[in-house]
Parts: sequence; structure tokens; C-alpha cells
Amino acid sequence: MRTVRVALRCHRARGTGTSSLTGLSRSTTPTRELFRRWCAAAPARPWPGQINLRGLRSLVRAELKWGLFIHTQRARPTRWDLGWIRSLVTTCCALEVDSLIGFEFGAGGCAEFTGAIAKEILHELRLVYFTPAEAREAGFLETDHFGVRFERASHVDLTGIRQRWLLDLVWDYLADLLQSPRCPRTAGVVDGLRRAAVELGAFLEVDAPAGGHDPARLHGEHMRRFVADQRHRERDGLPSLAMKRTDGSASIVTTTTRSVVFNAVRKMLRDAMDNGTADRICLGREFIIAIPTAGATTGRTARRPFPDDVARALADEENLRQLAEVDDPLDRGLRDVWETTVTTGRRIGEVLKLRWDCLGRYGRLPMFWHDQTKVGNYDAAIRIPERLYAVLAERQRKTLDRFTAEHGRRPTGTEQARLALFPSNYRNHDGTVSLTYQWFHRRFKDWVDTLDLGSWVAHQARHTLATNLLRAGASLTHIRRYLGQVSDRMAEH
Repeated sequence: MRTVRVALRCHRARGTGTSSLTGLSRSTTPTRELFRRWCAAAPARPWPGQINLRGLRSLVRAELKWGLFIHTQRARPTRWDLGWIRSLVTTCCALEVDSLIGFEFGAGGCAEFTGAIAKEILHELRLVYFTPAEAREAGFLETDHFGVRFERASHVDLTGIRQRWLLDLVWDYLADLLQSPRCPRTAGVVDGLRRAAVELGAFLEVDAPAGGHDPARLHGEHMRRFVADQRHRERDGLPSLAMKRTDGSASIVTTTTRSVVFNAVRKMLRDAMDNGTADRICLGREFIIAIPTAGATTGRTARRPFPDDVARALADEENLRQLAEVDDPLDRGLRDVWETTVTTGRRIGEVLKLRWDCLGRYGRLPMFWHDQTKVGNYDAAIRIPERLYAVLAERQRKTLDRFTAEHGRRPTGTEQARLALFPSNYRNHDGTVSLTYQWFHRRFKDWVDTLDLGSWVAHQARHTLATNLLRAGASLTHIRRYLGQVSDRMAEH
């Protein structure tokens, strides 16, 4: 109360006619309750290194504390500036948010980064609020429930699948897949199945009796009509019934997407028929067997080797200088990755994931060590030319210099062995995270487009090397072993 009186006296000394407490008149005596209401409504003053959570509802306050704690436990957390977190706190306080579960992103003029923080905390809260069974009932799947995290968030939204029986089939199939020895390495399988189920559900909604919600009423003719509709949309370039692009426009059905849909639906329904789920939900066998395989026209034709003129252009010194200076101004190693791919025939992913200690001389011969993760062949070595050895040795020096400039010291022996040869500059404080394939592909494509050579991809360098080896007299067995292929049949292909 003494503080209130001092504030009132100061106002009156300045000649004001009202107090600073919610418009009280000079004759009004402020009460403790009014003062507390003013304290609750007044925004907290920013203080260095602190976040004031007073005024928040108890649940949302606990959620924010949990989100901040989990964020600190991540090996490579995203960037959360103190101002962004304060903005989120202010928004939740002003809107009297009860829980982030019901938080409307963008409400109250919430900044983009603030909404991203709320979404990340929300992903963590789902793991606390929902068990796997409850997540299934709510229509989503959390891969973290099964100890699997792809290169993105754990949340997989399945609410776009209209029919409950179909949603449950997808959830159970994915849950079994994530817990099996054949758990996928990337999220492509998950995305493909979700797309397939959404496409099938949207078609049944408008074509099947009762909107396709009763599996007992579905017959072979309904699946055959779905197959015909997908092929018709593929042939005429028509939009999908349900799938949207990131900008909100309708996704166009292509040969690739149609192939993904056919294969994913067929695998899932055949699995349901084999394990007895189809009988339990009364889904007819004729409906299941009517879906065909994608066939030979999957849109993934074999990549040809580079023609001579294209190969010369992609190896021209002036063009390579453009690749390094224009498409990689920060010198992250774009040209080195490409030259390593051309010289060794390694897959792009194998080159990008190289560790710092990938080079060595054995009997004075330069050797190149790498992991062929696609075929499960780890720590494999091949002999490389002296010129490539010098290129990669220079890249080793640059990587060490970057680490020293960032940390103010040279890496220890253990840290040096764990360093990526081509480190990313995104969420990579220890230098162990490599550049991504998307980073390389986008810049390589821009470079090829500026050369006006047509449509070519980096993987064709691998096929070019294989044909050159064959022309030089190498046998298929030698080519298979050098390129890290799983069989002679693949080498023949």
C-alpha cells in the first residue's frame, strides 16, 4: 500500500488529475484488490536472461516450463531467442490461454517464430498427454512412441482419412512397421501410405455406398473404379481429390504418385488380409485383390549415363569455377562433393556423409573410406587418384579452420574423428552434422539449368563411371564391388 501512495503522490505532484492505477480518480482510495489486479494486468518488464511467467494460467505455465526443459535436452535444438519466448508468454497471458493444446497459431498477432516455438512444444506435449492407444483414437501417430524419429517432427496426422476403419488400418500397419526389423530409414514410406489412404478415402466418400464408412458394403467394383479414376487423373494431368501442395493448391496426380498409391494400398490391404484384420472388420477379399501393382510404368526409369558433350560440360574448369563461386559462395564444399562423385562413382549421400578422417595412405597409396549405408557395407575403402586426394585434403584443412574459428581452439582427437567433412551450418554447434541431399540437389540443379544442358541429375555420374569401367575392360564383378552394388544383376542393369 505504501508503494501505491507514493505513486499517487508523484502523480499529483506533477499536476495530474488521476492516478496511474486503472484510471482511479484523485478522491478514490486504492485497495489491495485493485492493486493486485493492476499488477496482474501490467506487462512484465524484460529482465536479462529471465522469462516472467506471472499472470499465466497454471496449466499453460507448466507446459511452457516443460517445453523449455525438453528443448535444452535436445542434442541439436532449434534457435529460440529470448524475445520470441517472451512474445509467446505475452500472447498466452493476453488471450488467457488455458493450454497450448487449444492454442490458435497466429492469434493475437503472434509472430512466425513464436508460433514455431508453440508448435514444437505442442509436439512434445502430445507425447505426455497421449498414449499410443489414445493417439490412435485421436487420429494421429507419434513415431517417438516407438523410438523412431525421422529427419522431421514425430507427429503424423491421419485425420485426413475419412473412414474410421481405414484410419485404424493405416495406424496399425504403420505401428507394426515402426516396430519391425524392416523399419524404414526415411519418412517416405509413411508419407506414401498416408497419401494412398487419403486418396482412397476421398474417392470412397463420393463413390461408395454410405460414403465407404461400412467396409462390409465394399466390393471389387468400388476398388476397380478407384483404380480407373487414378489412371484417368494421371493420363489427363488432373488434380487429386484430397491432396494439397504446401501453397494450398491441389496436387496433380502423376505417374509417380499413382504408383505410390497403388503399391501402398496393395501392401496394406494384403497385410490386413493375411493377419485376419480384414475378416474381423468384414472387408471383402474381392475388394482387396482388385488393387493392382504399380507395374513397370512407375515413373522411375533407369538413369542414362551422361552423353559425351554433357560430361565435358559438367567437367569443364570454367563451369566448375561457376559452381563453386556462384552456387556455393560460402564454400561449404559443393564443388568438392561433385568432383568426388564423378571420380569415385559414389552415391551423393555417401559423399555428403563423409567423416573428417575419410582419407589415408596405406603402402603409400591414397585410400578413401566411406559408408555404403544403402547396402549395409560400412567403413569400405577404395583407391583414389592423387588429384582427388589433394582436393579432399584441402577440404579437411578448411573444415578444421572453420571449427577453430567458431570455437577458438583446435578440436581434440575425439572431436576431430567425429567431424563431418562437409559440415552443415544449421543447428550444428559441434560440426558433426553433414550437409543434406536437398542442399546439394537444389544448388546442383540451378547450376545445370544455367548451363542449358537439359535435365540431368548427379546420380548419372555413377552410371557414367560404370560404363567407362566396362569399356576399359573391367568385369561386372569388379564393377559391382567397386560401386558397392548388392548383386551382379544390379551391375548389369
